[in-house]
Amino acid sequence: MTEWQKTGWRAKPRVQMPDYLDAAALANVEARLRQYPPLVFAGEARRLKRALGAAARGEAFLLQGGDCAEAFDQFSADAIRDTFKVMLQMAMVLTYGAKVPVVKVGRMAGQFAKPRSAPTEVIEGVELPSYRGDIINELAFTPEARIPNPDKMLQAYTQAAATLNLLRAFSTGGYADVHQVHAWTLGFTESEKAAKYREMANHISDALDFMKAAGVDSDNAHTLKTVDFYTSHESLLLEYEEALCRLDSTSGKWLAGSGHMLWIGDRTRQPDGAHVEFLRGVQNPIGLKCGPSMTSDDLKRLLATLNPSNEAGRLTLIARFGAGKVAENLPRLIRTVQEEGASVLWVCDPMHGNTIKSATGYKTRPFELVLREVQEFFGIHKAEGSIPGGVHFEMTGQDVTECTGGMRALSEENLSARYHTACDPRLNASQSLELAFLVAEELKSLRHDRRQAEAG
Repeated sequence: MTEWQKTGWRAKPRVQMPDYLDAAALANVEARLRQYPPLVFAGEARRLKRALGAAARGEAFLLQGGDCAEAFDQFSADAIRDTFKVMLQMAMVLTYGAKVPVVKVGRMAGQFAKPRSAPTEVIEGVELPSYRGDIINELAFTPEARIPNPDKMLQAYTQAAATLNLLRAFSTGGYADVHQVHAWTLGFTESEKAAKYREMANHISDALDFMKAAGVDSDNAHTLKTVDFYTSHESLLLEYEEALCRLDSTSGKWLAGSGHMLWIGDRTRQPDGAHVEFLRGVQNPIGLKCGPSMTSDDLKRLLATLNPSNEAGRLTLIARFGAGKVAENLPRLIRTVQEEGASVLWVCDPMHGNTIKSATGYKTRPFELVLREVQEFFGIHKAEGSIPGGVHFEMTGQDVTECTGGMRALSEENLSARYHTACDPRLNASQSLELAFLVAEELKSLRHDRRQAEAG
């Protein structure tokens, strides 16, 4: 393996990245970003890596969720708070189901760039470059809006910094108090449609009451009112990533300073490509999306390239196949990992393989297909003797109508009411929490099976 340099990706084949027309403007933006402070710190990334290592061993569980693509015009403190709030509720329910700590990672403070299936799009006979996220160009369908603008990286940095500032305040300032979080969840189960989740919520209440009676509450136990919350995004726009890359003086290793955890998408995971080259050299925990086209040979090369020392918590494999396709794809990849003796965390992304176009013209994701892929993911891991270590959702705390189904039975006719995403459809707050209850049932079943196996 050649010695790594943070600029080394520039000599590799690049895909899904813009060609900036003004080289001088791009160089100026990169120079300014190199002077800015990193958004995250090496100690935080190392702490997350240890937590992910525990999840890979079944001693924790990863909940990763947030926006499909963060938008500049939808940025607000309320939106950040609402997504954070729902993720805390989901984490509490999953903690109860798994009986292990839940690692909370948001798709936030950096999820600004999006890969696209085609470089251009055509509307009413007019062809323009595709929208690639607010960090690159604009959604408006005009020639001017679709020109890549490097100045947008500076706006993305500012928004990411503000988001992280608020998340850190929420995490440590009392907003994450476990009793308050559970009160929100009890409110969710009060509706008649959520009655089937009330029993689990009541069990959580009993556990909290017992702890309080035993003298363990928020007043004397710091961990009951604070949480560790991390950020993540797809490492797509490498000019931005390189500019925020910093040498950690403590370890002497490079840190991607744009987020705690970065992942490589299913369209950018070429073993000899620019994205793999950049991420192989940073110390952050990294993710790798694995779709149906992932071959065993490519996976072996990527395991060796991205985690040559087989470090626990370094590499998370995010499976995204689509409901009904898990059985024909996941087992061979699990066996490849087992044959290589690789330490990885297996996570299910049930969103990206289940996108359909509704009769009304909207992209949507049926809730029942999302749930079905999660169930298939757990079933395959049980059959293969592997550990299902987490879930990865595109979701929001807002009351959007982008995915059909769920407790409130959203139909295709409802999609137009509050369809706000700029790219892919997201689960709303109610659907997200309902899914957490259903995943918790899977985790309870998994724990029961393990106990039986240990009992002989």
